[in-house]
Amino acid sequence: MDWRQVLEPYGKRELPPLRSMFVALGPGVIWMALAQGSGELIWWPYIIAKYGLTFLFLLVPACLLQYPLTIEIGRYTLLTGESIFQGFFRLHWALGVFLWILMTFSFLWFGAFASAGGTALAALTHFPPGWSPRGQTLFWAYSSIGLYLLAILFSRVIYILVERFMAGVALLTVVGLIWACATPEVIKVIPEFLGGLFGSTAPMPRPWDPTDATKLLTAVTFAGLGGFWTLFYSYWLRDKGAGMATHIGRITGPITGKPESIPAVGYIPAEAQENQSRWRRWQHYLILDSGIGVMSNLFTTLMTCLLAYALLFPKGLLPEGYEIAVVQSRFFEVNWGKVGTVIFLLVAAAFLSDTWLATVDAVSRIQADIVYTLFPKCRRLEVLQWYYFFLGLLTVITSLTMLIDAPGPLILISAVIGFVGTVILSVAVLILNHRLLPKVTPAWACPGRLSWYIMVLVCLVYGIAAIVYLALISGSS
Repeated sequence: MDWRQVLEPYGKRELPPLRSMFVALGPGVIWMALAQGSGELIWWPYIIAKYGLTFLFLLVPACLLQYPLTIEIGRYTLLTGESIFQGFFRLHWALGVFLWILMTFSFLWFGAFASAGGTALAALTHFPPGWSPRGQTLFWAYSSIGLYLLAILFSRVIYILVERFMAGVALLTVVGLIWACATPEVIKVIPEFLGGLFGSTAPMPRPWDPTDATKLLTAVTFAGLGGFWTLFYSYWLRDKGAGMATHIGRITGPITGKPESIPAVGYIPAEAQENQSRWRRWQHYLILDSGIGVMSNLFTTLMTCLLAYALLFPKGLLPEGYEIAVVQSRFFEVNWGKVGTVIFLLVAAAFLSDTWLATVDAVSRIQADIVYTLFPKCRRLEVLQWYYFFLGLLTVITSLTMLIDAPGPLILISAVIGFVGTVILSVAVLILNHRLLPKVTPAWACPGRLSWYIMVLVCLVYGIAAIVYLALISGSS
């Protein structure tokens, strides 16, 4: 195999019209629900509960920083139908392989989200009786993994299962958080909280703990979908059939009979006036759909921070260990008493463990896509078969890594690796869309100079953040 030519040149086809903006939405909703399972419930409440409003000013920039990156990742898939990893391989095979290895290692630990959801169900049921909190947590984690795995195996179209389930979780979460915030105890601190978004002049309520450097990093990078999680958006768009991905096909389940054959090369829009007008509509769709994910996630994260500041910070309650999703039940208990505790723990279990569902689906897609792209002999099997292979492999691996430690430390490992990847992939996306695509796509499809400057800023910020983080780590050692 000639590694210098991983992919053949793009084909050319008509850009399909966007018939319904509402029907096409969906990837951004999955983004929102998936992001709820990490930064929103775990790390930002931890930082706020421990340090008050000291670091709150970082939240809005951290969320907004991911918006242009998400748009650029989506742009590549809309214009070519290819996954973003196929784009990385087009830049250079070594870059793609390096990011592949880094991504693979970072996602060995995402079973921790299932065990984080298990902490909520363990606290709610105390089942199995007589087991330790760790044992009960792992019981519910494995049970949720088994349930989600069966749902994937018996779904007609896997993407539709993920989209609908995640949309339900997202709606339930937003409604519940708004209700929890509508209590006098929370409302009275809103003015002070909003002031903290622009920086707090009050002294830090307790000394800085150097071991929290990684947790703060995780809160910032997971304020949306940080690290390699950001790349999932490309795959959701492709299976949604957005833009040129309409010509690619998607992974269908066994109930449909023969799986669709997915080509290993993408297509770019032909030079035509009609395609140009259609592309403008697809651009509006991309801004709206990705905006739903980023902005809705910002809104819900602000609500969990507000609740943490009003209800956890005064009492010094911190979500950690095998009670990582338990102390926040105070959010709903204030409004609904014990019934509120039950409701919150059910919601927390859903949007923590659903992170495992969306992640195992997306990572299996990525692995199948990369194998299918790099190794032509592997195309003797359908993409669906490779997807199932990696689905089974990841289920086994994450089930084993859950046994290593409590959920928090495992999530932190993934975050640190993902942060390194974020710096590299941001630069790669910048080069891909602003240097490679303009050579092959019509001029009207190329991103403008403003987009270039914004992406350069994104790369610089992530690079500086990485340097600061390394300085914090070296200073604490």
